[in-house]
Amino acid sequence: MKFTKMHGLGNDYVFVNCFVENITDPAHTARVVSDRHFGIGADGLVLICPSQKADIRMRIFNADGSEAQMCGNGIRCAAKYAYEHKLCKTGPVFSVPGQPPCPGSLRIETVKGVLTAGLLADPGNKVRSVCVNMGQPVLRAADIPVSLSAEQVIEQPFEVMGTPLLMTLVSMGNPHAVFFCENVDQVELEKLGPAIENHQLFPERVNVHFAQVLDFNQFRMRSWERGSGITLACGTGACASCVAAVLTNRCSPRSVAHLPGGQLDLYWCQEDNSVYMTGPAVEVFEGVFEWPQS
Repeated sequence: MKFTKMHGLGNDYVFVNCFVENITDPAHTARVVSDRHFGIGADGLVLICPSQKADIRMRIFNADGSEAQMCGNGIRCAAKYAYEHKLCKTGPVFSVPGQPPCPGSLRIETVKGVLTAGLLADPGNKVRSVCVNMGQPVLRAADIPVSLSAEQVIEQPFEVMGTPLLMTLVSMGNPHAVFFCENVDQVELEKLGPAIENHQLFPERVNVHFAQVLDFNQFRMRSWERGSGITLACGTGACASCVAAVLTNRCSPRSVAHLPGGQLDLYWCQEDNSVYMTGPAVEVFEGVFEWPQS
């Protein structure tokens, strides 16, 4: 199986071009290739497939084999891959209010729907940065989903493992629980992350993020991703944290998220209620994976 290893801010995935490769059991494939000792090593598997309604279709599988609805870092890398490997032609200029326009764009089909990505390439025609319209955040509790009677969950008191927290819930096509704290480095994420992810309140589990506001335009965050554990970055989680910071009057709609793997520029645009995410996409290497002998 031919593959390409890529990452967005250290959130790394094995990408497979399903225009030419046939993956019959993606869940099993994800578990095997994601293993950092016996496989390629990654936070998950991304399949780039033909689409009937967009330029490409993206499917994401976490390291445990579960299929994810969305991946912010993965979609930036998928756009870079499709452009540089000439899987499709770029569309019109992609513009975001207050930012330089991207000269080319791609439409990517996901479980959430079709999302548009703007590409910023260097003189050598290599994509260095991608801006994605991640769509409108979902705040209705029943649609996240969470087993609470509230219409929205904003700064809801929540206790786990004896630790009292305030929880804000946002879906960006996948569910996120955001907790603001004084210092993200002091959070025992390896303990609280899995406890919150698998809490009985969340019938489909949840992604977990702790955010520390630096000022009105930036925050630090650490993430425990559903099905993958601690990662260096979570694109959809950064978008959800941006929304949560605005909802709780901690940050402006335009902010910078500082993650362990780097930073993302975020903008929750009030004109169309969409969240725009801008960040890098990096190709690490290509290879051929030989399946281990059973």
